[in-house]
Amino acid sequence: MTRRRCVIAATVCVGAAAFAGLTAQERSAAPADLLKDPIVKAAIDAARTNEAQTIEEQIRFCEVAAPSFKESARAEALRGAFQQLGLRNVRVDKAGNVLGDRPGAATQPHLVVAAHLDTVFSGDTDVRVKRDGAILRGPGIGDNCRGLAVLVAVVRALRQAAVQTPGSITFVATVGEEGLGDLRGVKQLFTETLVGEIDRFVAIDGTGLGVANVGVGSRRYRVSFKGPGGHSFAAFGLANPIDALGRAIAKVAEFQVPHQPKTTFNVGRVGGGTSVNSIPSEAWMEVDMRSSDPASLAALDARFQKAIDAAVSEENERWRTPRMITAVKERVGDRPPGSTPADSSIVRTAQAVHRALNLPFSLSESSTDSNIPMSLHIPAITIGAGGDGADAHAPTESFNTTDASIGTQRAVLLTIALAQK
Repeated sequence: MTRRRCVIAATVCVGAAAFAGLTAQERSAAPADLLKDPIVKAAIDAARTNEAQTIEEQIRFCEVAAPSFKESARAEALRGAFQQLGLRNVRVDKAGNVLGDRPGAATQPHLVVAAHLDTVFSGDTDVRVKRDGAILRGPGIGDNCRGLAVLVAVVRALRQAAVQTPGSITFVATVGEEGLGDLRGVKQLFTETLVGEIDRFVAIDGTGLGVANVGVGSRRYRVSFKGPGGHSFAAFGLANPIDALGRAIAKVAEFQVPHQPKTTFNVGRVGGGTSVNSIPSEAWMEVDMRSSDPASLAALDARFQKAIDAAVSEENERWRTPRMITAVKERVGDRPPGSTPADSSIVRTAQAVHRALNLPFSLSESSTDSNIPMSLHIPAITIGAGGDGADAHAPTESFNTTDASIGTQRAVLLTIALAQK
């Protein structure tokens, strides 16, 4: 880490003696000193005073359904917000991401601040938001309608205070972060739309004031077990795809995985068959495996492959029907694990922002859009959008707006600090 990059977070990156020896220009890049700038302070104040509007937009975005692969209506709402707030070159890329630029004095450093558009809920879910005092209730209200609202709130605060940054910022509302979306939006950003242009990346995802510097990777499979099928009585004796599925699930359920690094598995969905009195011709399951450690994830994946093969073999042997049952293993999700070192400039900047705002600071791991830049060794973190959320990914999801503006203020100061030289 060079000294030039280090001074962004000077309050924690250098010792007191070294800090005293820095130039005034270098010291001004530290978040605590940025707060002394009347323009920066005005942006922070705007984030606080605009919180009612931020909450209204959180509700408005949330009441536009946006299941993965069907985010276009909500994307249009974000495009309109970006245009209204004066971002330059507002556009929608090939994947459906909405981008808007805020040029700085120079093109670099180029910071990207992103929040994902999609939710885990189907298109027919009732997405109306209900208010109960300080509590908002609605599917996706915290994850990630709050993130989208704070993304827009940061743009608004910077504009109202007329903040000028040395580096440039691109704000992005991404598609396909959830589930089988498989990070397709952020993958598009780093492989085509902004390939080679991003110096720093911040994802705003979910609620609270957490900071994640470790990206939990995942492998996801849809496994289809197939056979001839037949009448449950007349064709009795045929190998059964659902029985093979059951054998596979039983084997997966017995996996022993490390506690550290945390490694997990889950059979999330199953299906198949046509009627109670038919031997099915097909059955399927979807499986999720996760770890922040690439080796642990690869080892778990290998065990999974063997379990499927063994289940098929055992079902065929049970009925003495070699090769009657087959299994097709389709990888439907591949999130690479990754991490941003705790002593990196971007993490230390986040820590300095927390210190400047008198907020507690700790690091965590998560699975978000930041996985992609982390896996590419591009400095990246994920932050919560403030407030207090509950029941994420459930229809009963809620968001407590009490003191939620603290998250918006944190996002504004972090954005300004990371757009410094």
